[in-house]
Amino acid sequence: MKLHAFVAMPFGVKKDRQGNDIDFNRVYTELIKPALESAGLDVFRADEEERAGDIRTDMFQELLIADLVLADLTLDNPNVWYELGVRHALRARGVVLISGGRVATAFDLYTDRKLRYSIRAGGPDPTTLENDKLHLTEMAKATLESWHGRKVSPVYQLMPNLQEPDWKSLRIGEVREFWAQHDAWEDRIILARKAGHIGDVLVLVDEAPVAAFRSEAWIRAGEALRKAERFDFALEQLECGLAIDPGNLKGLREKGICLQRLGADGDPVHTLDRAREHYRNILKNHPNDPETWALLGRVDKDAWTAAWRQPDKTPEEMRDEAAYEDVLLRAAIDSYAKGYRHNPGHYYSGINALTLMHLHRHLLTHDTRYDREMAAMAGAVRFAAECEPDEHQRFWSLATIGDLEVLVGTPDTVKAAYKEAIAKNDKDWFALSSSRAQLQLLKDLGFQPENVDTGLATFDRALQKLTQPVDRWQPRQVFLFSGHMIDVPGRIPPRFPARKEPIAAQKIAEALDQLGAGPDDLALTQGACGGDLLFTEACQQRGVKVHWLQPFREPDFIDKSVVRGCEFWRQRYLDAKAKLAAPIRSAPEELGEPPPQAEPGYPYERCNLWLLYTALACGVDKVRFVCLWNGEGGDGPGGTAHMYNEVKRRTGRVYWLDTGNL
Repeated sequence: MKLHAFVAMPFGVKKDRQGNDIDFNRVYTELIKPALESAGLDVFRADEEERAGDIRTDMFQELLIADLVLADLTLDNPNVWYELGVRHALRARGVVLISGGRVATAFDLYTDRKLRYSIRAGGPDPTTLENDKLHLTEMAKATLESWHGRKVSPVYQLMPNLQEPDWKSLRIGEVREFWAQHDAWEDRIILARKAGHIGDVLVLVDEAPVAAFRSEAWIRAGEALRKAERFDFALEQLECGLAIDPGNLKGLREKGICLQRLGADGDPVHTLDRAREHYRNILKNHPNDPETWALLGRVDKDAWTAAWRQPDKTPEEMRDEAAYEDVLLRAAIDSYAKGYRHNPGHYYSGINALTLMHLHRHLLTHDTRYDREMAAMAGAVRFAAECEPDEHQRFWSLATIGDLEVLVGTPDTVKAAYKEAIAKNDKDWFALSSSRAQLQLLKDLGFQPENVDTGLATFDRALQKLTQPVDRWQPRQVFLFSGHMIDVPGRIPPRFPARKEPIAAQKIAEALDQLGAGPDDLALTQGACGGDLLFTEACQQRGVKVHWLQPFREPDFIDKSVVRGCEFWRQRYLDAKAKLAAPIRSAPEELGEPPPQAEPGYPYERCNLWLLYTALACGVDKVRFVCLWNGEGGDGPGGTAHMYNEVKRRTGRVYWLDTGNL
């Protein structure tokens, strides 16, 4: 969706210093609004708000969260200067200054770049209007593109350590419909994340009303994709969010985790080096963040573990290799220990540092460098874990005490501590399995065998009582389809006439056979008459699981995209619907109604992106796009041409069936 611009300027007709009348409403409607809209912005001026109430609350909210603020300084208008000052105090960037007839020379803005537009007969000069609009459009685009460049606010220039306020913490209640829209939008993102519908989240991100919201949502989407192990696609979303908010600590951490996990799946040395460097860059700005120190420690721990934990090695060989790679081990200890020193309440980094110190002592028996620190840290970690205030974290705090008993306790204290933790687990198989995996690593190195075996037995007994969750079904391939609807009778010129239906069905079937379509695959389309239904029928004949995502509620969709003057297609639609692998999902029900500023054809574009994002969320490398298309523009927005261009830009895996050559 469009970014948001707020215009600070005089209203109505005002006299300049020479006594000439200037109609600023004309300046707005003829120059400013069309120029900013051409730059891709949704434009708002305070007097356009029709809701009753204090106009200042709307103004303050706009000055805080708008992506761009344009100030017209033609007159020495106190309101405009005041609003510009508020923006300069709240935001370091995102300001465009314009002036009609003369350039404002206020001392604080003397060096700032301003755009001068021409005035004639009380309004924009018609002889220069098009040129003025073009220059204003270019200036707005350049300002948005250089968002993280030089600070334009004199406040932030002269006070370089001043931090911009968090937009959410300065939320003003009762501010028109903006926050109501935001809350409804945010609720849908939360529901989509909980349901695992990452494609829904990505569509909603695109529809965020301002960039500040969009940044947070992109980072949430990246986190959800990371948890779904879609690391490449997660990185793409995180980069989008960080482009708007490059200092977002959560987003930066998530990016590092993705880089780290890509290292485990691809080129481990190169990608782990990237992750390590990424965390070090975070720590330059956040040197006291224990979570980032712990993530850096995990990188080095993974590198150390990968160096010795090989399936073809004997236990003796693994232990010997683990001792040989002591430099990597000490790097991990150092990072975890630094994180814990910065926050002694962060028991996760503390127990990891302490465990690796004990392993270092176990593997290099002559090296006593950590002995003194281990004794002191054991009590500190225990105290931090016992003081965990969050009941939802009690399993992990109690499991930490169990891990500590493995290091310094006896089999009886190990068993008792882990039983206490398991009692707080709430049947979370993954949490139990994760804790057990750490014990298995200790067993591989022959560390404290009695304590470790007791811990493993305790977790095994608990895991036997739970059913291992079945992984959510993941398709081998995802077939994304878009194609022309069958022509209405008498369409001129014909595009997909009914007589071409048999050959189109044959070509779709051949494409699916070429791609090896079968029961392990997923197909996504809308279900419209013509191409969608031919594709659906061919997929169902091959056992492919078909899901329909539609731009309108089903009754409206049937009316607009199924019958279309030919009742014959209704029954084919209903027959295919009965064999779908999942209930139909409609955009208004799942995503909410389109944003109020959306163009009339937006529901079709929205559904195309919804289908594409849903496919990509299954794995970018799995997507195969099949399209039935004549290669020309459609009858309106959101057609096959739009989908073709979007998919080609993102994946390149396109199988085009040209209806012109059928």
